[in-house]
Amino acid sequence: MESLAEILAPYQDRRRDALLPLLWDIQTAFGHIGPDAVHQISHTLRVPEADIYGVITFYSLFSANPTAETVIRVCTDPICGMAGAGEVVDGLCHQLHIRHDETTPDGKYAVSPTTCLGLCDHAPAALISQHGHRELAVAPVIPETDVSTLSGLASYQSNVSGEILLKGVDGKHVESLAEYGSYRALHYAITTLGPEGVIGEVEKTALIGRGGAAFPTATKWKMTRQAMGQPKYVVCNADESEVGTFKDRVLMEGRPHLILEGVALCAYAIGATKAYIFIRGEYPKATQRLQLAIDEATQMGLLGANIFGSDFSLEIEIRRGAGAYMCGEETALFEAIEGNRGFPRIKPPYPTTHGLFQKPTVVNNVETLSTIPGIVEHGGEWFKQWGTEKSTGTKLVSISGHVHRPGVYEISPGMSLRQLLEAFCGGVMGNLQTVLMGGAAGTFLTPDQLDVPLTFEDLRAIRSTFGSGAIMVFNETANIGDILRRLGRFFKHESCGKCFPCQLGTQRQMEILERADAPLMGDRERLRDIGLTMTEASLCGLGQTAASAVLSALEKWPDLLTVKGQPV
Repeated sequence: MESLAEILAPYQDRRRDALLPLLWDIQTAFGHIGPDAVHQISHTLRVPEADIYGVITFYSLFSANPTAETVIRVCTDPICGMAGAGEVVDGLCHQLHIRHDETTPDGKYAVSPTTCLGLCDHAPAALISQHGHRELAVAPVIPETDVSTLSGLASYQSNVSGEILLKGVDGKHVESLAEYGSYRALHYAITTLGPEGVIGEVEKTALIGRGGAAFPTATKWKMTRQAMGQPKYVVCNADESEVGTFKDRVLMEGRPHLILEGVALCAYAIGATKAYIFIRGEYPKATQRLQLAIDEATQMGLLGANIFGSDFSLEIEIRRGAGAYMCGEETALFEAIEGNRGFPRIKPPYPTTHGLFQKPTVVNNVETLSTIPGIVEHGGEWFKQWGTEKSTGTKLVSISGHVHRPGVYEISPGMSLRQLLEAFCGGVMGNLQTVLMGGAAGTFLTPDQLDVPLTFEDLRAIRSTFGSGAIMVFNETANIGDILRRLGRFFKHESCGKCFPCQLGTQRQMEILERADAPLMGDRERLRDIGLTMTEASLCGLGQTAASAVLSALEKWPDLLTVKGQPV
């Protein structure tokens, strides 16, 4: 194990923006970031100790106090909860003779419930952290599993289909550079199209962002290219922390070079020479595979200085989050990279002019950037052969819950939800009760809405959303109240606390949902008032959508909260 001095040595000439990776190095080595470490970090990076503690306490995967040698975090959000996560936690605690979040007397083990790990297609899932070792995400975790065998369960398979973004992806194999090719689209862009030509091809596609906000991609690129100020940055948002979402994980683990070429094309188009991939801390395998791909591409001259003999150079750096859903919001992500707590900024100004380090920045998510190499190589019209006029191209969706074949699927927008569930997912197990469309911040659909076309415009027409591409399926055995309670706990846990409507609203929403089996008179109206207040008054998208599923449920099931059969 490295000493603290050895860990700090490479950071001597760095400043505050190196705080996050340095904290990870220390957390991984020692299992916590103690006072002596904080003191020495402060002197090394010239950051006040109070600020360092503020960052440590912001993230759930960091600890300022000693932890067990092995920490087992079991996801208890809706899909994993429905698959027996509670029994897993209780079983492990019983086996180890401890309570939740308690360490065994010998200091070896601790078991903790946690939020979504992005392994919903393999529920229930766990993240294992061991001193001196990188984290290990495992699935499935079963109640009778012996703690000592958990590390052997890391092999799993995703059910995927499609031949564009998911070409060759099987959940096991990682595509090497030799298999992927020599970045043909980037070569064509540099030698033939030029930056404006790249943006022009993207503009032809009418591509909108795949992260949930659905903003026109070419417009964002054009505005950033035209913005005054240098340097410019590209940030790939891989902080995929929305409950029920795991499509980006499959791309990162299976096709890392596709993502890197997309990042490089974006950087070339807007005039950037530095890019960051901000990846959620719960994705250790994806992080490792992306870093290996960066090293491989750099060694072959496809990244780095003077790419293809041109004057275009690009450095791509991975920044790993540490357990904060909030950092999926683009301005909070900037703050995290810069070494601050992941608080959202007030907008305007917008990232296209004042983004990372207050410089013009493009932020796109993993799926969006993965579409770019194909668009540049084959042309904008090629991309439009799939989908509809307003929802062009293919779309990745993450299916979990009560279906026979959960997984990531690449669809052509326009097919119905019924077709997706029956033709791709093997149908629903049991009788369908509801579908939560768009993730934790989405809305519920009932069986009579299964024929809705899966397009951005058609879902919007029924007041639903594609959101992050998450589709969670629940049959008649699912308890809607339990689902809402778990979502309420998630948003309470993930609220950053910067703005009052979200900080207090998520707390009160959770409290009411926790007593939903025995509600008080007026609770329905309280939930509605809290939800509308958060939606209208919160600073960022987390608070603005924290009540979406709850408000949707109140509308779909009027008898959800009752006392002696009477609505409250």
